[in-house]
Amino acid sequence: MAEQSHEDKIARHLDHLSAALDSGTQFQVRHLLKNLSASEIGDLLESLPPAKRFAVWEMTDPELEGDVLVEVNDEVRTTLIRGTSTEDLVAAVDDLDLDDLADILDDLPDAVISEVLRSMDRQDRERLAQVLAYDEDSAGGLMDPDVVTIRPDVTLDVVLRYLRVRGELPEVFDLLFVIDRNDRYLGSLKLSDLLTHGLSNTVGELMDTSARTIPVTMHESQVAMEFEHHDLVSAPVIDNGNRLLGRITVDDVVDVIRDEAEHALMGAVGLDEEDDMFAPVVKSATRRALWLGVNLCTAFLAAAVVETFQTTLDAIVLLAVLMPIVPSMGGVAGTQSLVIITRAMALGQINRANAAGILRKEVLVGVLNGFGWAIVVSLFAYLWFGDWRIGGIIGAAMIINLVVAASAGFFIPVALKRMNVDPALAGGVVLTTVTDVIGYSAFLGLGAIFLL
Repeated sequence: MAEQSHEDKIARHLDHLSAALDSGTQFQVRHLLKNLSASEIGDLLESLPPAKRFAVWEMTDPELEGDVLVEVNDEVRTTLIRGTSTEDLVAAVDDLDLDDLADILDDLPDAVISEVLRSMDRQDRERLAQVLAYDEDSAGGLMDPDVVTIRPDVTLDVVLRYLRVRGELPEVFDLLFVIDRNDRYLGSLKLSDLLTHGLSNTVGELMDTSARTIPVTMHESQVAMEFEHHDLVSAPVIDNGNRLLGRITVDDVVDVIRDEAEHALMGAVGLDEEDDMFAPVVKSATRRALWLGVNLCTAFLAAAVVETFQTTLDAIVLLAVLMPIVPSMGGVAGTQSLVIITRAMALGQINRANAAGILRKEVLVGVLNGFGWAIVVSLFAYLWFGDWRIGGIIGAAMIINLVVAASAGFFIPVALKRMNVDPALAGGVVLTTVTDVIGYSAFLGLGAIFLL
């Protein structure tokens, strides 16, 4: 039997949970939640309307509540926090890892924050402050300051006895970090080496000095690429002075990848991945209205272009029938280039050395597709209307718009990036405006020249 996908599992759990809630069978709900991870419970909570969401939240294992708060999106987290008592919130977040606590600290009420900080020892408060000092999208904001460090001159026997005395170890534990007396990073010792070599060996003899390190200011998307390119499970985070500050693990990177994918998908239509799917209608409509307003402005601009050629349309009504084809084809071609370039920029694959070559390639693709589809459309228009001039005009307009669209697909994300605007958020609207304006202008302009 094929393994069930995560989406299918969540859908199945959602059906069972909804049925149990509708029937008022709390035992079934608690039994189902008992077998789910914090991440799966978070997905379910985001999929439930507010009334059922709070019912499930109240039946969630208190030991998992803190982890669930970390997993859900910002808006759902805010609603859950608002409906939970201070005492329960303190208990929920008290045992969270410092990096997870830092992620949700701003969403917690002041009374909860004060109580949580009061329960920490001085070292943990300093570590938390250290994480909060860095941008949340950087390696510093992503890292966990709770690391296991050892010195290079000790033997493996000493390290093993130290770990036994320490007792609890961090999750996703594969490396011990080697530092000097000034906390400067020297290398790492693999857990596998610790377990398979003689106890008389020293850490310095076995430590790996070539292991990848992550600068504390590195952006989280670059951190994800480092983990991907080097198959990392965990990596040390260092400052400019090579001082060890914390570590990043692969589970944190998976969250980054997921968040970036959601941002790209939702941002393309002007939405926020942190929005609650069950937010009030007026609130959701207000958020979407801004993007619709921007699109309306661009539509008016395209309409103004068409209006300037009203005389041409009055004289040759056939052009109105074919008019939507040219901007539509340009929009698709431009979007293809836009997505390719935006992705390449996110992966750091575009620089001064290869930018000209990439632009040339995109333009040539536009030219080739332009001529190819121009022949098809021209032939179709001639067979439909029996006028070779109309076929030639729409063919020429299509070539012009597809070449412009390919060029715009390259230049728009580059320009937006330089203006510190997210290309994934604004690129589509700008591109649509360009392809509509150029498409209508080329088609109707050529019609005015050769048909009037």
